[in-house]
Amino acid sequence: MTPATPDRWEPAAFKARVDEVLCRFVAQEADAFTAIDPLLDPVGRCLEAAVADGKRLRAAFCYWGWRAVGQPDSDALLRAAASMELVHAAAIVHDDLIDDSPLRHGRPTAQLALRDAVGRHPDPGDTAESAAAAAAGRSLAMLAGDLLMALAGQLFTTSGLPAAYLLRARPLWSVMARELIAGECLEILRTGACLDTEASLKVIRYKTAKYTAEQPLLIGGALAGAGTRLREGLSAYGLPLGEAFQLRDDLLGLFGAPERTGKASADDVRGQRPTALLAETWRLAGDEERDVLRTLLERGALEAEGLDAVRGMMRRLGATDRVEDMIRARVEEALDALHELPVPAHAARALSSLAHAAAVRQF
Repeated sequence: MTPATPDRWEPAAFKARVDEVLCRFVAQEADAFTAIDPLLDPVGRCLEAAVADGKRLRAAFCYWGWRAVGQPDSDALLRAAASMELVHAAAIVHDDLIDDSPLRHGRPTAQLALRDAVGRHPDPGDTAESAAAAAAGRSLAMLAGDLLMALAGQLFTTSGLPAAYLLRARPLWSVMARELIAGECLEILRTGACLDTEASLKVIRYKTAKYTAEQPLLIGGALAGAGTRLREGLSAYGLPLGEAFQLRDDLLGLFGAPERTGKASADDVRGQRPTALLAETWRLAGDEERDVLRTLLERGALEAEGLDAVRGMMRRLGATDRVEDMIRARVEEALDALHELPVPAHAARALSSLAHAAAVRQF
């Protein structure tokens, strides 16, 4: 039963509702998948693990894009909004695969979980068998990510919203997919290349910012029939906020405690990925500091001592402060845009709270 229209934003209650939708839907799909052959069970469990955690920010942005138009709460809308989390789950599985990341939410990433679940337990000294097991895990993770993206579209189209509403929003899915994949491609193409802050910001804009905040907001607004002015305002609010979210994530990735972030620290530095934090460090560094940084990054397997040296240089040069300034400026830009939006007061309050939840996270 749909609860009374909640005009007060309660993140925990919203997350619980989204979790229930996601876990039930994915469990049913995983069961149907495994019913094809019991051998598929590890992949089915991987699908369920992929949606077991998360802040549900993307679903929240979609939901409040709908509410910003003046539409009421509904279970059908919640299901449509929850599909944004399946897009995120697919992106995470693929991103971890591309980055060869070992941890997510404190657990082995999909490719490692599937490597260990396929029943191959090679002798650690057998390099060929170990490589074959790793390749099998990576291939299965790639396919699991593809299936999660397909399930996102299925949950959206079967949400229970009228077909005319879905038709208004469906074209935005193509835009979201194109921009997300473009961002991932840009990150791969710029990894290890010349460090440039503007280029790094473009990567995070397309890889993360747009599908985290802007596109979910626009999809929710389109479902509700938002006009041009509101759509433009939602973009003006959502895009800088999505960038602030990823800039904060980059700081947490290097300076946050892995037991709190749930991810291996310093993956971005070890992989020489194009983050604004690393690019700003390079920009602020002198010739001698650049030589030191270049030497550290070229080591490949950067150990704890080298990571501490990189962190120390970032702090000493003021790169971390610069990224904090970027986050602050983008949150202010988003809130300024929000103040100009012609939305109900309860929607404005919720979107203001979401801005802080997305960008002001603790180490």
